[in-house]
Amino acid sequence: MSKQYQGIKEQAYEANMQLPALGLVLFTFGNVSVVDRAAGVFAIKPSGVPYVQLSPDQMVIVDFDGNTVEGNSRPSSDTQTHAVLYKHWDDIGGIVHTHSTYATAWAQAQRDIPVYGTTHADHLTADVPCAAPMSDDMIKGNYEYQTGFQIMQCLQERGLSHKDVEMLLVGNHAPFTWGKTADKAVYNAAVLEEVARMAFLTESIRPECPKLKEALIKKHFERKHGPDAYYGQ
Repeated sequence: MSKQYQGIKEQAYEANMQLPALGLVLFTFGNVSVVDRAAGVFAIKPSGVPYVQLSPDQMVIVDFDGNTVEGNSRPSSDTQTHAVLYKHWDDIGGIVHTHSTYATAWAQAQRDIPVYGTTHADHLTADVPCAAPMSDDMIKGNYEYQTGFQIMQCLQERGLSHKDVEMLLVGNHAPFTWGKTADKAVYNAAVLEEVARMAFLTESIRPECPKLKEALIKKHFERKHGPDAYYGQ
C-alpha cells in the first residue's frame, strides 16, 4: 500500500464496510469514495469485488477526471459520477451510491420522497428529489459521467444546493448521497433508506396522506441545525 494514499484508502475501506453492516447493499451493489483535496484524488471501491473480500490496499486511487492513479483493479463502474461531483463540488469529502431497497424503489417509481414526518424534517426541509430519467442522448454517451451532470442538473432545476440537500434519487436508477466526510455520506445513505421506508409505509396506510406542515418542518430542522440548535450534547 502506498504510504502517500494510505490514509484515504483506509478511510474508504472502513466507509465501504459500513454499507453491508447497515443493510444498505447486497452482494456488490454499492460503493463509497473518499477524497484527498490536496492531492486531487479520491479512493473508491474496486468494481465487482464482494465486500467480504475487500481490504484497504484494494481501494483504487482516481483523479478528478476519472483516471486511475494507483491500484491494480478497475475502480467502481460509478467512478466517473463520483469524479464529476468532486470536480464541481469542492466542499464535499465523501460520496455514497447504493441500491438500497426502499430508496431505489422510489427512484424506480420516479418519485420524490415527500416530507411526511419529523424524522425526515430532522435532516431535510425539502422532499428528497428524484432526478428525471436520463435522456437517450446522454445514455448513448459516457453514461456514468453524464449521471453526475444529471444529479447536478436536478438540484439546479429545483433551486436546491448540494450543501443543503445531501441526498438524491436518480430516476429509474438508485440513490446517491454525499457529505463533508465519508462518514456523513454513509450516515445520509442510511437516513435516506429509512426515510424512504417510512414514506412507503405511510402511503400504504394512508395513500393520500398530507405532508408535514411547514411549522413542524422548520421546528424539527432548526432544533438540530439552526443557530439556536439544542438537540444533542
